[in-house]
Amino acid sequence: MRILVATAVPVERDAVARAFPGPVPGVDVLAVGVGPALAAASTATALTRAALAGAPYGLVVSAGIGGGFLPHAPVGSLVVADEITAADLGAETADGFVPVTELGFGAVTHRPPEVLVRAAAAATGARAGAVLTVSTVTGTAARASALRERHPTALVEAMEGFGVAEAAGAHGVPVLEIRAVSNPVGPRDRAAWRIGDALAALTEGFGKLTPVLESWEHHDD
Repeated sequence: MRILVATAVPVERDAVARAFPGPVPGVDVLAVGVGPALAAASTATALTRAALAGAPYGLVVSAGIGGGFLPHAPVGSLVVADEITAADLGAETADGFVPVTELGFGAVTHRPPEVLVRAAAAATGARAGAVLTVSTVTGTAARASALRERHPTALVEAMEGFGVAEAAGAHGVPVLEIRAVSNPVGPRDRAAWRIGDALAALTEGFGKLTPVLESWEHHDD
């Protein structure tokens, strides 16, 4: 089975690649860009090219760093998504936020295969929970609280997972998301960011995750 690992930026791509002692046949790591729209477009392009070449991918993994909801996902920890949710896709109303599904359109959540989530969490020591995709990174305690209230199982906020999942879903390919926490979700405090530690955790996590990905078969779920 061929696997596509999609990160936002090259530094995340390189962190994933460092987990491998050398090229891994059937595993491609690609920086697909920042934000759900570019991530979706780039992932869809990669999936289409692979399919047209007669070597389609059987799994897509969205990977990178992100903000963690304290105290549930502390800085330096790993999270595997049991749901990938677009947290700000919808409408603001006088009564609060309404997701796009309640407006009668589209979808806001993708659920990775349960067997794969459990195996990935067990292998890496990661917590399993919701990973939220946002187009605007949270910068206040009030918004962090509102997001957690709407999504009680949320552990991480990032910017690409839902876009990657949309592209994978359009191709009928299962998706997984794994994030290393670099900072708390809430007020932007650059002094509290630990990007290097999060990238190191991502490398270590992928070193443990790779055997799970290589041995997993879609029919297991």
